[in-house]
Amino acid sequence: EPHGDLSMRTLLSRLLASFTLLLCATASFAQTGKTELLWLGQAAFRLTTPGGKVIVIDPWIRTNPTTPAEYKDLEKLGKVDLILVTHGHFDHVADAPALAMLHKARVFSPGDLNQTLTVLKVLPPELAPRMNKSGTVTPFADAMKIKITAVKAEHSSAYVWRNPVSNADEVHVGGEPVGFIIELEDGQKIYHMGDTGLFGDMKFIGEYYKPDVVLIPIGGNFTMDPTDAAYATKEWLKPRTVIPMHYGVNPLAKGTAPQFQQALGNAPVKLITLKPGEKAEF
Repeated sequence: EPHGDLSMRTLLSRLLASFTLLLCATASFAQTGKTELLWLGQAAFRLTTPGGKVIVIDPWIRTNPTTPAEYKDLEKLGKVDLILVTHGHFDHVADAPALAMLHKARVFSPGDLNQTLTVLKVLPPELAPRMNKSGTVTPFADAMKIKITAVKAEHSSAYVWRNPVSNADEVHVGGEPVGFIIELEDGQKIYHMGDTGLFGDMKFIGEYYKPDVVLIPIGGNFTMDPTDAAYATKEWLKPRTVIPMHYGVNPLAKGTAPQFQQALGNAPVKLITLKPGEKAEF
């Protein structure tokens, strides 16, 4: 019997050691995964981090004419852990409340926009935490290396709400627009600029935050056009990779990806041009 007990303890000890090694290997694999960006049209992206967190940014999906049919059903996006909204215009916030309620995922947006969403009872307070420019949050207790920082954007913001009693549209406070610096588990930084025109502090953002990947609006009329965006990329932001967005939907926003490429010239930056529904990996 004593020998039997010893053998059983040895076996259990070896099993525990093997299980621990397996857990470590799994965690290591998760942390060395790639970053995936799925463009859904306009400014909407689904970002999957190296550790498997899913962050949806500016989700205008169901009525966006450029969003592929297979993603029109919000459930087809798969799991969503967090939602970021840069400002209150419909083509950025439209599906954020529905996605938040579907997945019980928090929405981070300009603080005053989230206050509007809670006062109007569009979202419960626990799904609409407040932040503001220069504020940094670590939204995941199990992924503390992921950090979200709100930065300046040169644009406007208003939230249009259909009053269920009067059935009339009302315009409410949308807060000041922002961009987001998203720092991932592997240290990469993705800068979603939101909607913005040129502003001198882009140089500060490039020097201070040092984004690796920039998602940049190029449509013009409402935002930078291809020439503006190329200047910001080459002279101020200087990222490793740039991905154009916010074009090809509104006829007033006439900028195109080929125009942006031409304006970039021989700049030492990798240009990735996606079609809605296409993915990029880093």
